[in-house]
Amino acid sequence: MIHNQNPNKEFWRAKRVLVTGHTGFKGGWLTIWLNRLGANVTAVSLPPSTTPSLFDLADVSALCESHFCNVNDAEKVKSLVKQAKPQIVFHMAAQALVRAGYEDPLETFATNVQGTANVLDALRQCQDVRCVVAITTDKVYQNLEHPFPYRETDRLGGHDPYSASKAACEMIINSYRDSFLAEQNVAVASARAGNVIGGGDWSSDRLIPDLVRAWGSGGQVSIRRPQAVRPWQHVLEPLAGYLRLAEKMWHHPNLASSYNFGPNTHEAATVKEVVDMAKTAFGDGADVYWGDGDEGPHEAGWLALEVAKARSVLGVKSRWTLEQSVMRTVKWYIDCENGSNARAACQNDIDAYESL
Repeated sequence: MIHNQNPNKEFWRAKRVLVTGHTGFKGGWLTIWLNRLGANVTAVSLPPSTTPSLFDLADVSALCESHFCNVNDAEKVKSLVKQAKPQIVFHMAAQALVRAGYEDPLETFATNVQGTANVLDALRQCQDVRCVVAITTDKVYQNLEHPFPYRETDRLGGHDPYSASKAACEMIINSYRDSFLAEQNVAVASARAGNVIGGGDWSSDRLIPDLVRAWGSGGQVSIRRPQAVRPWQHVLEPLAGYLRLAEKMWHHPNLASSYNFGPNTHEAATVKEVVDMAKTAFGDGADVYWGDGDEGPHEAGWLALEVAKARSVLGVKSRWTLEQSVMRTVKWYIDCENGSNARAACQNDIDAYESL
């Protein structure tokens, strides 16, 4: 049975929470939600990498104790963790783009692998920490292009540097949990989320932001791989899962392991289907140039996640259909372009999500 999966406000009130990567898209949304729940958030990240950014537009720094720090700086990370004394940690700081991984593989491996090790190592000295949710990606699996969803027990791998770095993260997470943190009664889990959409993401090579930008200026959109299949979901879906995972591990540390978060397998959709939904939501989208799938470096053609574990163990499932998620995402960008406050737009989506 799926119970109310909204975060427990009584649980989160006054909890000391560390978020890494709060200047990014998902980290910004998570910080906003944690602030609503009454948590005391310390956040660590590089400065925003895009202009505009959700961090700036929603004034995320006002909702937390914000520090700019590269997670590759082990001593600075250790100092900030010692200062924050977190009880719960969400590690999201990462180089999160597949194509950027091809362009700078060494920085990708440094940030995603060594950066994760630095954060986990700093927690060895933290007496107050009880649980850690380390976010990786749905791309950690050795993608065999078979028509079956990947389960948490499937083989890890990674053709491109980004995917490989995240698969390596999983090994780092397991090693620190088994070698050090479990002995300190710290529950450490990895969270593997599908393709996330939602307002406030201005990174390059992000489908809906690219569409809205082009259509807003009357330009043409070029879609490299229209038939690629992905497990799309609104950003609030995995964040609700991460929050529930932390709550559960606080009381049941034996639940510390890896979890997939995404839509039901049959709800995975092609890029073209998402573009068509976005065009409908936008109302007047320009023409789209459809590529043949051979442009650019290698990317997986088919990817879906099996989410039965998160549903049965944590009691979470998707609330919004893909069409609803695309509509809300496009509306967020249009509203903000027309002068709406970005934080208020996020709060409105969270209100709608929690009301279900």
